[in-house]
Amino acid sequence: MPDIRKVLIANRGEIAVRVIKTCKDIGIRTVAVYSEADEKSPHVRMADESVHIGAAASSESYLNMDKIIGAAKKTEADAIHPGYGFLSENAEFSQRCKDEGIIFIGPDAEAIRVMGDKTRARELTKKAGLPLPPGTTTALKSVEEAEKVADDIGYPVLIKAAAGGGGKGMRIVRDKSMFVSSIKASRSEALNAFGDDRVYVEKYLESPHHVEFQIIADRHGNVLHLYDRECSIQRRHQKVVEEAPCAFITEELRNEMSKAAREAARSCNYVNAGTVEFLVDKHMNFYFLEMNTRLQVEHPVTELITGVDLVELQIRVAEGKKLPYTQDDIKRNGHAIESRICAEDPANNFLPSTGLLKTHRVPTGIGVRVDTGVEENQEVSINYDPLMTKLCVHGRDRDEAIRRMKRALREYEIAGCKTTIPFCYYVMEHEAFINARYDTHFVNNEFDVKKMSLINDETDSDIVSALAAALLSNDNNSDGQANHSSKNKSTHNGILENSEWWVKRRK
Repeated sequence: MPDIRKVLIANRGEIAVRVIKTCKDIGIRTVAVYSEADEKSPHVRMADESVHIGAAASSESYLNMDKIIGAAKKTEADAIHPGYGFLSENAEFSQRCKDEGIIFIGPDAEAIRVMGDKTRARELTKKAGLPLPPGTTTALKSVEEAEKVADDIGYPVLIKAAAGGGGKGMRIVRDKSMFVSSIKASRSEALNAFGDDRVYVEKYLESPHHVEFQIIADRHGNVLHLYDRECSIQRRHQKVVEEAPCAFITEELRNEMSKAAREAARSCNYVNAGTVEFLVDKHMNFYFLEMNTRLQVEHPVTELITGVDLVELQIRVAEGKKLPYTQDDIKRNGHAIESRICAEDPANNFLPSTGLLKTHRVPTGIGVRVDTGVEENQEVSINYDPLMTKLCVHGRDRDEAIRRMKRALREYEIAGCKTTIPFCYYVMEHEAFINARYDTHFVNNEFDVKKMSLINDETDSDIVSALAAALLSNDNNSDGQANHSSKNKSTHNGILENSEWWVKRRK
């Protein structure tokens, strides 16, 4: 298989920017695609070439296979990187690329198809020896059959869509009287989301941790894991804060789970980057949840603790090359945390927030990594996922990483829409997170909007006080005379404006 010379990124926002940066590092040219809403987005400007592919609606642009393939042919791109979301886990798209002679930087269509069907994935991984929560490995044929399964395994149970994830089509049923209405609602939602109303039932775990393992596999039989991540801070079954490694599990359990993750990949002849997700209960029992056949949003924390560029490995594997590492070469160093900065209002049930970004200044400094796809004077649209930036930090240990994240969140200046910054800061301050004793129900059980406001108000007061002290110090350093030069006046105004901005932002 020839080396890749040009990559089209079939995505937008921060992941498109992130892929472009690695391609530039290794001397590969890039092509950006963009909708009408993204014409002035950073990823368009950063790429070597760009192609307009349609209207703002994703169905007319980023989800349109014909337009993506057409753009790749027009620009003579050798390969397509799908990022995550959109077409990244679409088996038909992977096959289309292959049929058109374009390298798909991701797994083969059959692996996507198998692992994308949750019941087939459960059946396959069960044969491979992975533990599963009690339940079915096939889609249920009738409501009566589903009821019997639920009775046998005992309530509470979880109804899940066979064809997808992300919380769509998922229902927790704690009482038999609610089962029939719940399964009908689950099927309806699954049909709308995935065009497939098949569902299955499994035992609902009361206080689980969501722990996943990053794997990478080549076409030469090598399957490596790059350690674990904890992703239990979620709203609507979607992650907000992630960390690597998981601080909850023991080294013995980590070894067992990493072995299971590699077996899951081997069970479907997996090639390229993927993530095997598990639930871990309070008794340290772990269960296979699903496999995501793409690069994960939270991959930067893995890169920070291993020093490995996962996008570069994806490209090299797609070229047919062997992985340059053995499992023993992959070392774990320190601790990393990611906060997803989304255009959402955490004080209003994390509802989307839109607006013009009047201010966008990202934090810097030792151990801080910012993956962003937005900039000042850019409109935050409701057309796409609300994720704007992934704010990541790395420390020598978990305590340092938490302190560093708090500092970075305080330094992040953003105005124009509400964001998850106050919530992420609240998490860093919360005893359950500090002590690594949190689970997937953190938002429901631990999140207090009033306390979040108080914590952030206290932070603002400290910042305003520090700025006022700096202003006073500046005045006192003028040899006892009032300094009214335009330069100092500008500095004073900047400090005052910044102070006002912090207060406004936290409100």
